[in-house]
Amino acid sequence: MNKAASARPLKWAFLGRLSYGEGVALQERVRAAVQAGSEVDHLLMLEHSPVYTLGRSARRDDLLLDDVARQNLGIDVEESDRGGQVTYHGPGQLVGYPILNLNPDRRDVRRYVRHLQTVLVRTLASYGIEGRGGAETAEIGVWVGSAKIASIGIHLSRWVTTHGFALNVATDLAHFDGIVPCGLESVRMTSIALEKGISPGLEDVARVCAREFAAVFQTTLESAAAGVASSWASAG
Repeated sequence: MNKAASARPLKWAFLGRLSYGEGVALQERVRAAVQAGSEVDHLLMLEHSPVYTLGRSARRDDLLLDDVARQNLGIDVEESDRGGQVTYHGPGQLVGYPILNLNPDRRDVRRYVRHLQTVLVRTLASYGIEGRGGAETAEIGVWVGSAKIASIGIHLSRWVTTHGFALNVATDLAHFDGIVPCGLESVRMTSIALEKGISPGLEDVARVCAREFAAVFQTTLESAAAGVASSWASAG
């Protein structure tokens, strides 16, 4: 990356728990600000209420539970314009939504995805976990051995990114049994809690992740103010 890219500030915050719809609406507001000319990179980190999301390549057959079973578990279903298939978001999972303008000097989608994987691998290393980034289309995400610990699904509009990644920290992995995660029928999901027997706080993991994100993307960290969810876009 050149000096212009490395000089960009990265505005980030951990926003706590939001519904999936609230997360999408917030991304859209921030994206509009970026497309209007803001030169700030953004990293929204949060957790979602339980939800199965269907990406652009999703098949409804990959939802294995009927409506009644999902309602009994309190899991919503939402369609998404991100890439990929079906995944689960819920409490104990760190969701990261980077909103970056890749134009003009970062217009390389594969490199962007590789960088996201590297951020997550480095975050896991801080907790003593050896992760690896998937090298093929079906393996996009981050893996620990043969188990998947993080998923990646992105969307670009005029080279501005939305959506991003989901890292299982202390997620209820049983909820992945209600879907075919990412269209991979034999995949086993894992988490930091399962791998290490500890459950670090999501805000602590978010802080580590933001630090690694800034290092990989060569930006300068700027913490956003508390209560930023309602005013993020207008705050620049």
